[in-house]
Order: sequence, then structure tokens, then C-alpha cells
Amino acid sequence: MKKIGFLSFGHWSASAHSETRSAADFLLQSIDLAVAAEELGVDGAYFRVHHFARQAGSPFPLLSAIGARTSKIEIGTGVIDMRYENPMYMAEDAGAADLISGGRLQLGVSRGSPEQVIDGWRYFGYGPAEGQTAADMARQRTEVFLKLLDGEGFAQPNPRPMFANPPGLLRLEPYSEGLRDRIWWGSSSNATAVWAAELGMNLQSSTLKDDETGEPLHVQQRKQIEVYRAAWKEAGHEREPRVSVSRSIFALTSDLDRAYFGRDRDSRDQVGMIDETTRAIFGRSYAAEPDELVRELKADEAIQAADTLLLTIPNQLGVEYNAHVLESILTHVAPELGWR
Repeated sequence: MKKIGFLSFGHWSASAHSETRSAADFLLQSIDLAVAAEELGVDGAYFRVHHFARQAGSPFPLLSAIGARTSKIEIGTGVIDMRYENPMYMAEDAGAADLISGGRLQLGVSRGSPEQVIDGWRYFGYGPAEGQTAADMARQRTEVFLKLLDGEGFAQPNPRPMFANPPGLLRLEPYSEGLRDRIWWGSSSNATAVWAAELGMNLQSSTLKDDETGEPLHVQQRKQIEVYRAAWKEAGHEREPRVSVSRSIFALTSDLDRAYFGRDRDSRDQVGMIDETTRAIFGRSYAAEPDELVRELKADEAIQAADTLLLTIPNQLGVEYNAHVLESILTHVAPELGWR
């Protein structure tokens, strides 16, 4: 069995070919798609977070709204860029969203990726300390965030408060029990996967990764997952960790499917530079008739190693079509692979 969710990058544009013409379209359609996905039996609704872009920038209002409209589906991110976050506010927002959803939040966080503007986090009033990099800043803020989610008091109460306080030092409220175990780190390298394991975070491995060996993406990710699980065991954590990989997968069951994605039948991994120093490998798309798709997915070592698969969706094609994309995987592919 494997958990299957969708991952939306939340694009919108004024293009005549887009079903999401505005931010309001994206937000409202995302709620509707999560409701439809839950009815289909999809396990998770996840959203990518980008700033200064026509995409999802502020996840917690959306996650809370989905949590209020659904009852079973996991609700998460893949990922929140911690360079832009105040861990204090984030802990409060996350606690509230988790309580609204009844404990279904699955938050993916990371150092983020190259953004729309240069050092965009500086416009938010943040910057690395002297001698730190932006990646160091993101990891440090993540560690503070995780500590806050432990729920231990740390703030000295006012001796004459407006409202009565419980005894001892105060923690941030609202606090949601168990959320600490549902934080994921979006890792692009083996080293950060080990770091995430040591801190007790689940692992998200996306459709790209630092090209550390020159092997196909799915092989590098499978090895990354093995390194992560070994580090988790070495750290002595009591619970079992979760691991997700993200893929673009389309079962071609109609002429419309073939028109949209038939050109991706021959997709292959690609290699490129995501910044001046980092060579990355980008994963292929999978698009084929269901029987061929089953054969191809069986050979993907990272999918086989992960317990959770996030399907990237073309959200600009609208709720109805994306529900069809998800239903096709659940109906024609997942049972043949033993995922359902």
C-alpha cells in the first residue's frame, strides 16, 4: 500500500488557455479539488509555496480552508521556504491550521529554491547572520520552529497579565499535539537528508535533486532514501519515518489526455544548473497508456522505496480535468502496482 497525494504549484495566469485566471481562481479551485480528491480516495493535498510569483505564497489560509471543508485527506506543503519565515508566527499559524483540520497537517519545509527576485527574503526583513549563508539561515529557523512545536514553555509571564496564565513559562498558542511528528524536510542532497533524519523530520524528495553521482534521478533518490533511513535508525527515533517522492504521471485514457500529454511519452531525465554552483538532475514525466505506465513505474526505484507518492498536477487545466487525472491513476494504475 502507498499513500497517494497531489502536489499543486498553484499557477495562475490571464492566458485564454488557463482555467485559473486569477489568485482567487487558484485558491477557490484548490479547495474544490481537495474536496473532490478526498471523495475519490486520494490521501493528500499538497501545495508548493513560491513568493513574488503568481503561485501559492501564503499557505496557511488555504490549508485552513481545506481543513474546514474536508475530513480525511492529509493537507500539506511541498515546500515552505524557511528563508522567508518567522518561526514564531509560523508555529502559531501551523497550530491553528492543524487544529482546524483535526490533526491532518503535513508540513514540508526547506531552504527553498531559486526565487523570482534576488534575495527575496530581504524584502521580508530577514537576512543571514555574519558568516552564515541563506541555506544556514533556513536550517537554523527550521530548528527553532521544531523546538517551538515541542510545546515547552520558554517565555517569562507578565506578573500582572491581562488574562490568567497557567503556571510556569509560557508557550505559543494555539498548540497542536503531534504536529512535530508531521514536519517534512524537502531535501535535494544526501547530506541534508541525513540532517533531516537526525532532527526527526520526515523526508520529501522532489522531481529534482543535486546530481551527486551522474546516475538516473530515481536511482540517486533511492540511495538518498537509504542514507536517510540509516541515519534515522542511528539517531534512535522511536517512530517510523515517512518518505515521499514527487512525480508527473499521466495515464493516457482519452483523446484529451493524449492531446495534452502524449508528447511526454519519450520524456527523459534532464541535467541543468539551478544556480552558479549547483548541478541538478530533473526527473522525467511519465505519460502512457495504463498498462505501459505500470511497467515503467515498476522500474522507478525511488517510487518503490517511498511510502508516499505526490502527483504533480497541471492545476491550470481546472478542477474537473485534474480530478480525472487523479482518478485515472487510482483506477487504472495503483491497483496493478499493489498501491491500492
